[in-house]
Amino acid sequence: MALVIAGVVVLDCAEPEKLAVFYKELLEAEETGATANRVEIRGADGFRLAFRRDVNATPPSWPRPENSLQAHIDFVVEDLDAVERKVVELGGRPLETKDASGPFEERGYADPAGHSFTVRLVTPTAPKQG
Repeated sequence: MALVIAGVVVLDCAEPEKLAVFYKELLEAEETGATANRVEIRGADGFRLAFRRDVNATPPSWPRPENSLQAHIDFVVEDLDAVERKVVELGGRPLETKDASGPFEERGYADPAGHSFTVRLVTPTAPKQG
């Protein structure tokens, strides 16, 4: 039997309820649990995210090089333009990143609390470049 049953990506933020709504709408997810300081959601494919209250949370500054070791979330999508419209409608914003057009086209965004995430058409199999 596996020692670890499941994993959850947890994002610290000042207002977990509001950030949970952003990701619930973007991922068409459902809320699976909530306490005074944490909200957890699960997408249709089983992907789990939680949002933990940290009143001192500051937004990451990725993709600036001084914070290049921060984590971010990648989502595989079918329509980059449709996802971008939805992200902006929900209060997210595009991040300025280098052009990544081609077979591995991707776009970077920040959620309303400033956490970065990437949407991409194809999951890359080549090593990171640049």
